[in-house]
Amino acid sequence: MMKPLKATVNCDMGEGFSLYTMGDDEGLMKTIHLANIACGFHASDFSVMNKTVALAKSNNVLAGAHPSLPDLQGFGRREMAIEPDELESCFIYQVGALDGFLKRYGLPMNHIKPHGSIYGQTARSIDLARAVVGVTKVFKASAASPQGVAFMGLAGTAHQQAAEELGVPFIAEWFADLDYNDEGKLLITKKHDPVPIEVVRQRVQNLLQQHKVTTVGGKLLDIGANVGEVSICCHSDTPGAVQIAQAVKALVDESNQEAGYV
Repeated sequence: MMKPLKATVNCDMGEGFSLYTMGDDEGLMKTIHLANIACGFHASDFSVMNKTVALAKSNNVLAGAHPSLPDLQGFGRREMAIEPDELESCFIYQVGALDGFLKRYGLPMNHIKPHGSIYGQTARSIDLARAVVGVTKVFKASAASPQGVAFMGLAGTAHQQAAEELGVPFIAEWFADLDYNDEGKLLITKKHDPVPIEVVRQRVQNLLQQHKVTTVGGKLLDIGANVGEVSICCHSDTPGAVQIAQAVKALVDESNQEAGYV
């Protein structure tokens, strides 16, 4: 019998701006293990970033950076032609901003996860992937992450290849509230549609118990080689995000406990 995947729950956080809010960060932060904190180029500003880091600390949530293409108007969900060296500088600029707030609150940088369209672009292009994965090495290891800052991305893509080439810890990610096509490609959309809780639960069970990704056509595809642990993402801007995260967390906790991971 296949052993269940060890799992955590992550969420993209701090995606408001000025007086505008996006999602229920306080409700979500109580439910997750890892927070991917926006760094200002698709959402957030200095006040929102400060508040989000403080919220992560008060809930004992591991904090990571969620840098984007410079596309505030499009929420970072529009592709852009960009060279690897430009992208590297773009990410260092954003992650450096978050790192300052993490230092203020005495938190380590746990991981880096690209946001939106550049997540997909770096998954497809090994040159872009090497550029962003390499940014993790700019930021120091800590007692909480002695192996160094990790990179969160899609298993079986340029994300994992670049991380293995560069010796960077890799966190395989799967999305509870997004669709995958029948070839296993993640379908990144500008606006997230509602997903019934029962659909989410079935997808999560297929992933944890069978190591399978459920596609829009109903196929069950292997998540990828060398994946024994996965972090499940719930987006803060998906309708019903808190309820989705709570349902996913309950399944993850149950599975981890039955498998003896906790």
